[in-house]
Amino acid sequence: MDAAFTAEQDEMRRTLREILGKRCGPDEVKAAARTDTGHDRELWQRLARELGLPGVAVAEEYGGVGCTPADLALACEETGRALLPSPLLATAALAVPLIAALGTAAQRAALLPPLAAGEWTAALAVPGPALATALGLTGENAPGDWAGGGRAGGVQARAAGSGSAGSDPVGGDPAGAPAWRLYGEVAQVLDGHSADLLLVAAHTGGFARSRTLLFLVRADAPGLVRTRQPTLDETRPQGRVQLRDVPAELLGAEGADPLPALAATGRTAAAVLAAEAVGAADRALARTVEHVCRREQFGRAIGSFQAVKHRLADLYVQIQAARSAAYYAAWDPDQGALALAQALEALRATAGEAVQLHGGIGFTWEHDAHLYFKRAAADDLLFGPVHRLRAHAAQRSGLFTPTSGTTGNEKAAV
Repeated sequence: MDAAFTAEQDEMRRTLREILGKRCGPDEVKAAARTDTGHDRELWQRLARELGLPGVAVAEEYGGVGCTPADLALACEETGRALLPSPLLATAALAVPLIAALGTAAQRAALLPPLAAGEWTAALAVPGPALATALGLTGENAPGDWAGGGRAGGVQARAAGSGSAGSDPVGGDPAGAPAWRLYGEVAQVLDGHSADLLLVAAHTGGFARSRTLLFLVRADAPGLVRTRQPTLDETRPQGRVQLRDVPAELLGAEGADPLPALAATGRTAAAVLAAEAVGAADRALARTVEHVCRREQFGRAIGSFQAVKHRLADLYVQIQAARSAAYYAAWDPDQGALALAQALEALRATAGEAVQLHGGIGFTWEHDAHLYFKRAAADDLLFGPVHRLRAHAAQRSGLFTPTSGTTGNEKAAV
C-alpha cells in the first residue's frame, strides 16, 4: 500500500479547501441548510463544473472523472471540514455506485451522465433507522426485511396492470413505460425531498415469495409526495417520501439480487463517511485550539494550562488514528465499518470537548460548536451506533466464533 497522495489529489484537496473556505463559513452553512433544497445550488454547480465533484468516481465513458473511491473520500474529508450541506453523499456515495453496479446498459447510459455532471441529484429511499442495516454496516441485509413489506409497512411493489400487490412482472411495456407501481412511505431519506431521482427499496413477490428490489422513480412521477423533515443536524437534510401508486422502473435486469450491491456500496460509503467525519473532527479541534489560545483566565490563556493541553493532545491522537483508519479503508473498503466507527467516535469526542472548552458560550445552542456536535450525534444515529458497527465487523470476521478444537470451558469463556 502506498499511502502517499498524488499531485492530482493534492491539487484537488487544495482547490476544494480554497473554494469552501471562501463560501462555507458557519453563517453561510446555516443559510444554505435552511433553503428549500437544503444546500447552495450555485455552489453545487460550481463544484460540479470546476472539479467534477459529483462524478469523481464515475467512469469517463459516462461523463465522470474516472477516479477511485479513495479520491471521493479525500474530497469528502474537505467537505466534512466545512460541514458542507450538499447532495454529494446521497448522490455520489450511495446512488451512483448502485446504478453503476445494478443498472442495465441503457439505464447507466441515461442516468450516470447527468448525475456525474451535477445536473441531477439522487437519493436512496430506505427507512432512516434501517439505512445502516440495508448497507450491511450494522447487520446482514439479507433477506431484506429491513425495507418493511407485508404487514410491516414500508413500500410495496406490484407489476403494472396486475391486480395484486407484490406480483411478479410478466414483462415490461413495449413502449418503454415503467412496468411497476409502488405504494408506501419512507421517512428519513437523505436529500429525499429534493432529489431528481429516487432509488426506492420496495418489497415484491407477495408474502410467500417476498424479496426486496430497487426501483427508479423520477421526481415528477404522478403520485409522488415529498416533504422535508426537521432533523437534529440541518446540514444533513432529510425528507419523507410518500408513494401513492407511483410508476417505477426496476433497477437492473429482472431476477438480479440488489442486496450484495447494497452491501458493497455500504463498505465504500463507510470509508467516505469516515473521511468526512475525520475532516469535521479536525476542523472542530482547530477551532477549539484557536479559542483556548485566545481566551484568558487568571491572567493567562486557558490553553496554557496543563489539563487543557492534555485534553487537546488526546483528541489530536484520536483524530490522527481515525484519519489513518479512514485512509486505509479508502484503499481497502472491507475495513470501512471499523474505520467509520473510529471516526464517529473521534468526532463525537472532539465535538463534546469543543463545547466544554468554549466555556459558557459553548453551551448556547446557537454557537458554531454545536454544528459539529449535531453532526456527530446525527451520524451516529443514522449510520451507527459505534458499538453495532464494531460488533457486526467482529461477527463477519469470525472473531468470536469458537474453533472446532475449543474446549467446553474455553467456549463458555468466549
